[in-house]
Amino acid sequence: MRVEIDPRWWASGTWDGHPIRYFLERRDVTAIFRFLHARGISYGAIGGLVGISPNRAAEIAKNVRQVTAYEVLERIAVGLQIPRAVMGLGCDPAAADRQQPDHPASALTVLRTQLDEALAASTVSARQLELIEDSTHEHVRAHPSTPPSVTLNRIAVDCTEVLTLSRRRQPASIQARLSGAAALLATLCADALMRLGETTDARLWYRTALVAADDSAQPRLGVLVRAQAAMLPYYFGDPKQTIALTGRAVALSATPCSSTVLAAAGCARALARTGAAEAARTAIRRARELFDEVEVVDSDAAFEFPIKRLLFYLSGAAAWSGDVVAAYRLQDDALKLYRDSSAMSIDPALILMDRSMCLARDHRPAEAASVAREAVAALPEAQRTEIVLTRAHDVIAAVPADQRSGPVTEFDDYIRECRRQARTLAGGHAGLDP
Repeated sequence: MRVEIDPRWWASGTWDGHPIRYFLERRDVTAIFRFLHARGISYGAIGGLVGISPNRAAEIAKNVRQVTAYEVLERIAVGLQIPRAVMGLGCDPAAADRQQPDHPASALTVLRTQLDEALAASTVSARQLELIEDSTHEHVRAHPSTPPSVTLNRIAVDCTEVLTLSRRRQPASIQARLSGAAALLATLCADALMRLGETTDARLWYRTALVAADDSAQPRLGVLVRAQAAMLPYYFGDPKQTIALTGRAVALSATPCSSTVLAAAGCARALARTGAAEAARTAIRRARELFDEVEVVDSDAAFEFPIKRLLFYLSGAAAWSGDVVAAYRLQDDALKLYRDSSAMSIDPALILMDRSMCLARDHRPAEAASVAREAVAALPEAQRTEIVLTRAHDVIAAVPADQRSGPVTEFDDYIRECRRQARTLAGGHAGLDP
Protein backbone atom coordinates (compact mmCIF):
# COMPACT_ATOMS: atom_id res chain seq x y z
CA MET A 1 0.00 0.00 0.00
CA ARG A 2 1.46 3.33 -1.08
CA VAL A 3 1.95 5.87 1.68
CA GLU A 4 0.57 9.33 0.95
CA ILE A 5 2.11 12.45 2.43
CA ASP A 6 -0.26 15.37 2.78
CA PRO A 7 1.76 18.49 1.78
CA ARG A 8 -0.60 20.58 3.94
CA TRP A 9 1.01 19.06 7.02
CA TRP A 10 4.14 21.13 6.42
CA ALA A 11 2.15 24.37 6.41
CA SER A 12 -0.30 23.74 9.26
CA GLY A 13 1.04 20.83 11.34
CA THR A 14 2.50 21.17 14.84
CA TRP A 15 4.97 19.11 16.84
CA ASP A 16 6.16 19.38 20.42
CA GLY A 17 4.34 22.69 20.88
CA HIS A 18 5.78 24.34 17.78
CA PRO A 19 4.61 24.67 14.17
CA ILE A 20 6.29 21.92 12.14
CA ARG A 21 7.76 24.66 9.95
CA TYR A 22 9.93 25.61 12.96
CA PHE A 23 11.70 22.23 12.66
CA LEU A 24 11.78 22.26 8.86
CA GLU A 25 13.65 25.56 8.82
CA ARG A 26 16.20 24.12 11.24
CA ARG A 27 16.55 20.95 9.15
CA ASP A 28 15.64 18.98 12.30
CA VAL A 29 15.12 15.62 10.57
CA THR A 30 14.61 13.86 13.91
CA ALA A 31 11.52 15.98 14.63
CA ILE A 32 10.28 15.57 11.05
CA PHE A 33 10.46 11.75 11.23
CA ARG A 34 8.84 11.70 14.67
CA PHE A 35 6.08 13.97 13.37
CA LEU A 36 5.33 11.53 10.53
CA HIS A 37 5.59 8.45 12.74
CA ALA A 38 3.04 9.98 15.13
CA ARG A 39 0.67 10.13 12.14
CA GLY A 40 0.90 6.39 11.65
CA ILE A 41 3.62 6.30 9.00
CA SER A 42 6.11 3.51 9.70
CA TYR A 43 9.86 3.99 9.64
CA GLY A 44 9.95 1.55 6.74
CA ALA A 45 7.58 3.74 4.77
CA ILE A 46 9.54 6.87 5.67
CA GLY A 47 12.78 5.21 4.62
CA GLY A 48 11.25 4.09 1.34
CA LEU A 49 10.14 7.63 0.53
CA VAL A 50 13.55 9.19 1.15
CA GLY A 51 15.81 6.34 0.01
CA ILE A 52 17.23 5.05 3.30
CA SER A 53 16.79 1.82 5.27
CA PRO A 54 14.03 1.45 7.89
CA ASN A 55 16.68 0.98 10.60
CA ARG A 56 18.42 4.21 9.64
CA ALA A 57 15.08 6.06 9.60
CA ALA A 58 14.37 4.75 13.12
CA GLU A 59 17.85 5.74 14.34
CA ILE A 60 17.35 9.26 12.98
CA ALA A 61 13.97 9.53 14.70
CA LYS A 62 15.55 8.38 17.98
CA ASN A 63 18.35 10.95 17.55
CA VAL A 64 20.97 8.20 17.32
CA ARG A 65 21.98 9.46 13.86
CA GLN A 66 22.13 12.99 12.50
CA VAL A 67 21.46 14.12 8.92
CA THR A 68 23.78 16.82 7.59
CA ALA A 69 24.60 15.72 4.01
CA TYR A 70 23.00 18.06 1.48
CA GLU A 71 22.11 15.22 -0.89
CA VAL A 72 20.21 13.37 1.86
CA LEU A 73 18.39 16.56 2.89
CA GLU A 74 17.37 17.03 -0.75
CA ARG A 75 16.02 13.47 -0.91
CA ILE A 76 14.07 14.06 2.29
CA ALA A 77 12.54 17.28 0.90
CA VAL A 78 11.60 15.64 -2.42
CA GLY A 79 10.42 12.32 -0.95
CA LEU A 80 8.30 13.92 1.75
CA GLN A 81 7.01 16.75 -0.50
CA ILE A 82 8.54 19.45 1.72
CA PRO A 83 9.09 22.80 -0.06
CA ARG A 84 12.87 22.99 -0.56
CA ALA A 85 13.06 26.71 0.21
CA VAL A 86 11.61 26.12 3.69
CA MET A 87 14.61 23.89 4.49
CA GLY A 88 17.08 26.38 2.99
CA LEU A 89 17.76 24.15 -0.01
CA GLY A 90 16.88 26.72 -2.69
CA CYS A 91 13.80 26.65 -4.87
CA ASP A 92 12.15 23.45 -6.04
CA PRO A 93 13.18 22.70 -9.64
CA ALA A 94 10.22 20.39 -10.04
CA ALA A 95 7.54 22.81 -8.84
CA ALA A 96 4.45 22.84 -10.97
CA ASP A 97 4.68 26.48 -11.90
CA ARG A 98 8.04 25.85 -13.55
CA GLN A 99 6.19 23.89 -16.17
CA GLN A 100 4.27 26.97 -17.22
CA PRO A 101 5.60 28.47 -20.47
CA ASP A 102 5.57 32.00 -19.04
CA HIS A 103 7.59 31.11 -15.94
CA PRO A 104 11.06 32.77 -15.98
CA ALA A 105 12.97 29.57 -15.22
CA SER A 106 11.10 27.70 -17.96
CA ALA A 107 12.12 30.28 -20.56
CA LEU A 108 15.67 30.27 -19.18
CA THR A 109 15.84 26.51 -19.56
CA VAL A 110 14.85 26.75 -23.23
CA LEU A 111 17.41 29.49 -23.78
CA ARG A 112 20.16 27.53 -22.03
CA THR A 113 19.43 24.40 -24.05
CA GLN A 114 19.54 26.34 -27.29
CA LEU A 115 22.88 27.88 -26.33
CA ASP A 116 24.25 24.42 -25.58
CA GLU A 117 23.19 23.24 -29.05
CA ALA A 118 24.62 26.28 -30.80
CA LEU A 119 27.99 26.00 -29.05
CA ALA A 120 28.33 22.41 -30.28
CA ALA A 121 27.30 23.22 -33.89
CA SER A 122 27.91 30.47 -38.13
CA THR A 123 29.09 35.69 -40.55
CA VAL A 124 29.53 38.60 -38.13
CA SER A 125 30.82 42.09 -38.77
CA ALA A 126 33.61 43.41 -36.56
CA ARG A 127 31.35 46.21 -35.35
CA GLN A 128 28.55 43.79 -34.45
CA LEU A 129 30.94 41.66 -32.42
CA GLU A 130 32.31 44.74 -30.64
CA LEU A 131 28.79 45.81 -29.69
CA ILE A 132 28.07 42.38 -28.22
CA GLU A 133 31.29 42.41 -26.21
CA ASP A 134 30.68 45.98 -25.01
CA SER A 135 27.18 45.06 -23.90
CA THR A 136 28.46 41.93 -22.14
CA HIS A 137 31.06 43.93 -20.20
CA GLU A 138 28.37 46.44 -19.21
CA HIS A 139 26.36 43.56 -17.74
CA VAL A 140 29.49 42.45 -15.86
CA ARG A 141 30.02 45.98 -14.53
CA ALA A 142 26.42 46.42 -13.35
CA HIS A 143 25.75 42.90 -12.08
CA PRO A 144 26.83 43.19 -8.39
CA SER A 145 24.46 46.08 -7.71
CA THR A 146 21.58 44.84 -9.86
CA PRO A 147 18.74 42.66 -8.49
CA PRO A 148 19.12 39.17 -9.97
CA SER A 149 15.66 39.17 -11.56
CA VAL A 150 16.60 42.37 -13.43
CA THR A 151 19.92 40.86 -14.51
CA LEU A 152 18.15 37.87 -16.03
CA ASN A 153 15.84 40.06 -18.07
CA ARG A 154 18.65 42.31 -19.30
CA ILE A 155 20.89 39.43 -20.33
CA ALA A 156 18.20 37.74 -22.40
CA VAL A 157 18.57 40.01 -25.44
CA ASP A 158 22.33 39.52 -25.70
CA CYS A 159 22.07 35.79 -25.06
CA THR A 160 19.58 35.53 -27.91
CA GLU A 161 21.86 37.46 -30.27
CA VAL A 162 24.88 35.29 -29.42
CA LEU A 163 22.70 32.23 -29.92
CA THR A 164 21.52 33.37 -33.36
CA LEU A 165 25.05 34.15 -34.55
CA SER A 166 26.54 30.96 -33.13
CA ARG A 167 24.04 28.80 -35.01
CA ARG A 168 26.00 29.72 -38.13
CA ARG A 169 29.46 28.45 -37.30
CA GLN A 170 31.90 31.35 -37.59
CA PRO A 171 35.61 31.49 -38.43
CA ALA A 172 37.65 30.31 -35.45
CA SER A 173 38.73 33.77 -34.28
CA ILE A 174 35.16 35.10 -34.42
CA GLN A 175 33.69 32.00 -32.83
CA ALA A 176 36.19 32.21 -29.99
CA ARG A 177 35.06 35.76 -29.19
CA LEU A 178 31.40 34.81 -29.42
CA SER A 179 31.99 31.85 -27.10
CA GLY A 180 33.81 34.17 -24.70
CA ALA A 181 30.79 36.47 -24.58
CA ALA A 182 28.51 33.45 -24.15
CA ALA A 183 30.64 32.21 -21.24
CA LEU A 184 30.40 35.54 -19.42
CA LEU A 185 26.67 35.90 -20.06
CA ALA A 186 25.97 32.33 -18.94
CA THR A 187 28.06 32.84 -15.78
CA LEU A 188 26.14 36.03 -14.95
CA CYS A 189 22.89 34.14 -15.51
CA ALA A 190 24.06 31.29 -13.25
CA ASP A 191 25.09 33.71 -10.51
CA ALA A 192 21.74 35.53 -10.64
CA LEU A 193 19.89 32.22 -10.40
CA MET A 194 22.10 31.14 -7.49
CA ARG A 195 21.25 34.33 -5.63
CA LEU A 196 17.56 33.56 -6.17
CA GLY A 197 18.02 30.02 -4.82
CA GLU A 198 17.31 28.40 -8.21
CA THR A 199 20.12 25.92 -7.60
CA THR A 200 19.38 23.36 -10.31
CA ASP A 201 19.11 25.94 -13.08
CA ALA A 202 22.20 27.74 -11.77
CA ARG A 203 24.19 24.51 -11.95
CA LEU A 204 23.09 23.92 -15.55
CA TRP A 205 23.97 27.48 -16.59
CA TYR A 206 27.42 27.07 -15.05
CA ARG A 207 27.81 23.93 -17.14
CA THR A 208 26.88 25.91 -20.27
CA ALA A 209 29.38 28.59 -19.26
CA LEU A 210 32.12 25.96 -18.97
CA VAL A 211 31.38 24.63 -22.46
CA ALA A 212 31.50 28.17 -23.85
CA ALA A 213 34.69 29.04 -21.94
CA ASP A 214 36.50 25.96 -23.20
CA ASP A 215 35.28 26.73 -26.75
CA SER A 216 36.69 30.25 -26.46
CA ALA A 217 40.26 28.94 -26.09
CA GLN A 218 40.82 31.54 -23.34
CA PRO A 219 42.38 29.70 -20.37
CA ARG A 220 41.66 32.55 -17.94
CA LEU A 221 37.98 32.41 -18.84
CA GLY A 222 37.94 28.72 -17.94
CA VAL A 223 39.48 29.56 -14.56
CA LEU A 224 36.92 32.35 -14.03
CA VAL A 225 33.92 30.11 -14.70
CA ARG A 226 35.22 27.29 -12.52
CA ALA A 227 36.01 29.65 -9.65
CA GLN A 228 32.55 31.24 -9.84
CA ALA A 229 30.80 27.86 -10.13
CA ALA A 230 32.54 26.72 -6.95
CA MET A 231 30.50 29.24 -4.94
CA LEU A 232 27.22 27.41 -5.63
CA PRO A 233 27.92 24.38 -3.43
CA TYR A 234 29.40 26.66 -0.75
CA TYR A 235 26.10 28.49 -0.31
CA PHE A 236 23.65 25.74 -1.31
CA GLY A 237 25.37 22.40 -1.03
CA ASP A 238 28.44 20.61 0.19
CA PRO A 239 31.53 22.80 0.86
CA LYS A 240 33.69 19.79 -0.02
CA GLN A 241 32.56 20.25 -3.63
CA THR A 242 33.75 23.86 -3.40
CA ILE A 243 37.17 22.62 -2.30
CA ALA A 244 37.37 20.28 -5.30
CA LEU A 245 36.18 22.89 -7.82
CA THR A 246 38.46 25.64 -6.54
CA GLY A 247 41.37 23.22 -6.64
CA ARG A 248 40.75 22.62 -10.35
CA ALA A 249 40.53 26.35 -11.01
CA VAL A 250 43.87 27.01 -9.32
CA ALA A 251 45.49 24.06 -11.11
CA LEU A 252 44.39 25.46 -14.50
CA SER A 253 45.97 28.85 -13.76
CA ALA A 254 49.23 28.80 -15.66
CA THR A 255 49.52 32.50 -14.85
CA PRO A 256 47.62 33.59 -11.71
CA CYS A 257 44.80 36.08 -12.19
CA SER A 258 42.06 37.55 -10.02
CA SER A 259 39.94 34.44 -10.53
CA THR A 260 42.82 32.33 -9.20
CA VAL A 261 42.81 34.44 -6.03
CA LEU A 262 39.03 34.02 -5.78
CA ALA A 263 39.42 30.25 -6.08
CA ALA A 264 42.16 30.14 -3.42
CA ALA A 265 40.19 32.34 -1.00
CA GLY A 266 37.02 30.36 -1.70
CA CYS A 267 38.91 27.15 -0.93
CA ALA A 268 40.11 28.59 2.40
CA ARG A 269 36.57 29.53 3.37
CA ALA A 270 35.20 26.10 2.41
CA LEU A 271 37.99 24.26 4.25
CA ALA A 272 37.21 26.24 7.39
CA ARG A 273 33.52 25.44 7.06
CA THR A 274 34.29 21.70 6.93
CA GLY A 275 36.30 21.97 10.15
CA ALA A 276 39.75 21.67 8.54
CA ALA A 277 41.12 24.68 10.43
CA GLU A 278 44.84 24.04 9.83
CA ALA A 279 44.34 23.41 6.12
CA ALA A 280 42.22 26.59 5.99
CA ARG A 281 45.04 28.63 7.54
CA THR A 282 47.45 27.28 4.91
CA ALA A 283 44.94 28.16 2.19
CA ILE A 284 44.55 31.69 3.63
CA ARG A 285 48.30 32.22 3.38
CA ARG A 286 48.27 30.93 -0.21
CA ALA A 287 45.41 33.27 -1.15
CA ARG A 288 47.31 36.24 0.25
CA GLU A 289 50.45 35.23 -1.65
CA LEU A 290 48.50 34.93 -4.91
CA PHE A 291 46.84 38.28 -4.29
CA ASP A 292 50.27 39.90 -3.97
CA GLU A 293 51.35 38.29 -7.26
CA VAL A 294 48.35 39.45 -9.28
CA GLU A 295 47.75 42.91 -10.68
CA VAL A 296 44.43 43.56 -8.96
CA VAL A 297 41.86 45.95 -10.40
CA ASP A 298 40.05 47.94 -7.71
CA SER A 299 36.66 47.59 -9.32
CA ASP A 300 33.11 46.85 -8.21
CA ALA A 301 32.40 44.88 -11.40
CA ALA A 302 31.51 41.23 -11.27
CA PHE A 303 34.39 38.73 -11.47
CA GLU A 304 36.98 41.18 -10.13
CA PHE A 305 38.57 40.36 -6.79
CA PRO A 306 39.82 43.54 -5.11
CA ILE A 307 41.15 43.71 -1.58
CA LYS A 308 37.71 44.21 -0.02
CA ARG A 309 36.46 40.93 -1.51
CA LEU A 310 39.61 39.13 -0.39
CA LEU A 311 39.00 40.41 3.15
CA PHE A 312 35.34 39.32 2.89
CA TYR A 313 36.35 35.75 2.02
CA LEU A 314 39.17 35.57 4.55
CA SER A 315 36.90 36.91 7.30
CA GLY A 316 34.53 34.04 6.54
CA ALA A 317 37.41 31.57 6.75
CA ALA A 318 38.46 33.02 10.11
CA ALA A 319 34.88 32.95 11.40
CA TRP A 320 34.36 29.30 10.49
CA SER A 321 37.81 28.41 11.90
CA GLY A 322 36.78 29.82 15.27
CA ASP A 323 39.36 32.63 15.16
CA VAL A 324 36.84 35.23 16.30
CA VAL A 325 39.36 38.03 16.97
CA ALA A 326 40.78 37.79 13.43
CA ALA A 327 37.28 37.45 11.97
CA TYR A 328 36.04 40.65 13.64
CA ARG A 329 39.13 42.57 12.49
CA LEU A 330 38.85 41.35 8.88
CA GLN A 331 35.13 42.09 8.87
CA ASP A 332 35.73 45.65 10.07
CA ASP A 333 38.40 46.20 7.42
CA ALA A 334 36.21 44.81 4.65
CA LEU A 335 33.10 46.73 5.71
CA LYS A 336 35.03 50.00 5.78
CA LEU A 337 36.14 49.49 2.17
CA TYR A 338 32.60 48.59 1.10
CA ARG A 339 31.25 51.71 2.80
CA ASP A 340 33.72 53.81 0.81
CA SER A 341 32.34 52.37 -2.43
CA SER A 342 29.34 53.90 -4.16
CA ALA A 343 28.17 50.58 -5.62
CA MET A 344 25.37 48.62 -3.97
CA SER A 345 26.33 45.01 -3.24
CA ILE A 346 25.03 42.13 -1.13
CA ASP A 347 28.58 41.40 0.08
CA PRO A 348 28.33 43.61 3.22
CA ALA A 349 25.16 41.75 4.23
CA LEU A 350 26.95 38.42 3.84
CA ILE A 351 29.90 39.73 5.86
CA LEU A 352 27.51 40.73 8.64
CA MET A 353 25.96 37.26 8.54
CA ASP A 354 29.42 35.84 9.25
CA ARG A 355 29.73 38.35 12.12
CA SER A 356 26.36 37.23 13.47
CA MET A 357 27.53 33.61 13.37
CA CYS A 358 30.54 34.64 15.48
CA LEU A 359 28.27 36.44 17.94
CA ALA A 360 25.94 33.45 18.17
CA ARG A 361 28.83 31.11 18.93
CA ASP A 362 30.10 33.67 21.45
CA HIS A 363 26.80 33.27 23.37
CA ARG A 364 25.48 36.69 22.33
CA PRO A 365 22.25 35.62 20.62
CA ALA A 366 20.36 38.91 20.92
CA GLU A 367 23.25 40.82 19.37
CA ALA A 368 23.62 38.19 16.65
CA ALA A 369 19.95 38.51 15.72
CA SER A 370 20.09 42.31 15.78
CA VAL A 371 23.16 42.53 13.51
CA ALA A 372 21.74 40.01 11.05
CA ARG A 373 18.34 41.68 10.94
CA GLU A 374 19.85 45.11 10.29
CA ALA A 375 21.95 43.60 7.48
CA VAL A 376 18.89 42.16 5.74
CA ALA A 377 16.76 45.26 6.32
CA ALA A 378 19.46 47.49 4.78
CA LEU A 379 19.15 45.67 1.46
CA PRO A 380 16.60 46.79 -1.15
CA GLU A 381 13.67 44.37 -1.13
CA ALA A 382 14.63 42.91 -4.53
CA GLN A 383 18.07 42.02 -3.13
CA ARG A 384 16.71 40.09 -0.14
CA THR A 385 17.09 36.87 -2.05
CA GLU A 386 17.60 33.27 -1.02
CA ILE A 387 21.39 33.47 -0.82
CA VAL A 388 21.07 36.07 1.97
CA LEU A 389 18.05 34.49 3.65
CA THR A 390 19.74 31.08 3.78
CA ARG A 391 22.70 32.61 5.59
CA ALA A 392 20.24 34.34 7.95
CA HIS A 393 18.72 30.94 8.64
CA ASP A 394 22.21 29.62 9.47
CA VAL A 395 22.56 32.38 12.08
CA ILE A 396 19.31 31.32 13.76
CA ALA A 397 20.36 27.67 13.66
CA ALA A 398 23.68 28.58 15.33
CA VAL A 399 21.84 29.89 18.40
CA PRO A 400 21.28 27.11 20.98
CA ALA A 401 17.63 26.08 21.17
CA ASP A 402 17.23 27.26 24.75
CA GLN A 403 18.38 30.77 23.76
CA ARG A 404 16.02 31.26 20.81
CA SER A 405 13.69 33.78 22.37
CA GLY A 406 13.08 37.51 22.21
CA PRO A 407 15.14 39.10 19.41
CA VAL A 408 16.02 35.69 17.93
CA THR A 409 12.36 34.68 17.66
CA GLU A 410 11.50 38.08 16.18
CA PHE A 411 14.33 37.73 13.66
CA ASP A 412 13.08 34.25 12.76
CA ASP A 413 9.62 35.68 12.07
CA TYR A 414 11.15 38.52 10.06
CA ILE A 415 13.10 36.10 7.84
CA ARG A 416 9.94 34.07 7.20
CA GLU A 417 8.19 37.25 6.09
CA CYS A 418 11.14 38.16 3.86
CA ARG A 419 10.91 34.72 2.26
CA ARG A 420 7.21 35.21 1.64
CA GLN A 421 7.86 38.58 0.00
CA ALA A 422 10.73 37.12 -2.04
CA ARG A 423 8.43 34.42 -3.39
CA THR A 424 5.91 37.10 -4.35
CA LEU A 425 8.58 39.10 -6.16
CA ALA A 426 9.96 36.01 -7.90
CA GLY A 427 6.50 35.11 -9.16
CA GLY A 428 5.98 38.60 -10.49
CA HIS A 429 9.17 39.34 -12.40
CA ALA A 430 9.06 39.13 -16.17
CA GLY A 431 10.14 36.01 -17.99
CA LEU A 432 12.79 35.71 -20.64
CA ASP A 433 11.60 35.25 -24.18
CA PRO A 434 13.83 32.73 -25.92
